[in-house]
Amino acid sequence: MSKNFLINVVGPTGIGKTKWAITIAQHFKTEILSSDSRQFYREMSIGTAVPSTDELTLVPHHFVQHISIFDPYSVGDFERHALALLTKKFYHTNTMVMVGGSGLYSNAVTLGLDDFPKIDPSIRGKLMQQLESEGIESLQSKLVQWDPEYATTVDMRNPHRIIRALEVHLGTGRPYSSFLGKEKVKRPFSIVSVGITADRETIYRRIEKRVDLMMAQGLLEEAEQLYPNRGLNALQTVGYRELFNYFNGQWELDFAISEIKKNTRRFAKRQLTWFAKNPDIVWFEYNSPANEIINHLENKLQWA
Repeated sequence: MSKNFLINVVGPTGIGKTKWAITIAQHFKTEILSSDSRQFYREMSIGTAVPSTDELTLVPHHFVQHISIFDPYSVGDFERHALALLTKKFYHTNTMVMVGGSGLYSNAVTLGLDDFPKIDPSIRGKLMQQLESEGIESLQSKLVQWDPEYATTVDMRNPHRIIRALEVHLGTGRPYSSFLGKEKVKRPFSIVSVGITADRETIYRRIEKRVDLMMAQGLLEEAEQLYPNRGLNALQTVGYRELFNYFNGQWELDFAISEIKKNTRRFAKRQLTWFAKNPDIVWFEYNSPANEIINHLENKLQWA
């Protein structure tokens, strides 16, 4: 019986992961599943850099714009659905490709989720009320006070992530970070992880160009259509939050665009910090010759 492999392609935003995932999937004659949580939602295309129509036709993709921003969808849902898909696909192929920059969602498939206790829903309700009445700053202060370790890694502008950490602390009396990094599950397939990277200046330059391209492609109009639903969890993400502040008169447009670039750079830095914790990732420069990565993967699959 042949061994099954999941090739996991990771790296910071804007580095070219989609291109590499397609190249790898074409070589191994297989399909791609996206672990990029920003690309799950069908209403969000430009600001999430969803693969183009041409790219989607080159290789079958899964978990790209498969749900609505109005649908409740958790990392646990993704783990369950991704594993079900892999089980099905491994009947017909021994290799699949996963790609994305969302470390939590990538780890859900490769390592399994940390085990959190059930929390009284009323705690979340009170935190949501506090967010509404006092703003995100009050929640940020509590997180820094109660869980400084997690506060250094989480996106402090994402109220959904902050509220999740606070409700776990309030419901258990333990910091959210204390539940992270427990013993992981063993998957019925082998995982080969490759990271795509570049020097910091190159990453930031690519981000600047990417944001400019998004604006030229119609990000402003896309965000304006989503603005009435700005309170949804799915929209608490870089590229939309900043433009929402422009629509509500808080910021000028030029400043909002500069904030998108700044916050995307910060996001890329957090991604690199997250993936740096995984010693199993073998890193390649974004402009490496294709055969360099393909040969590495062929060797890993042959001797695994």
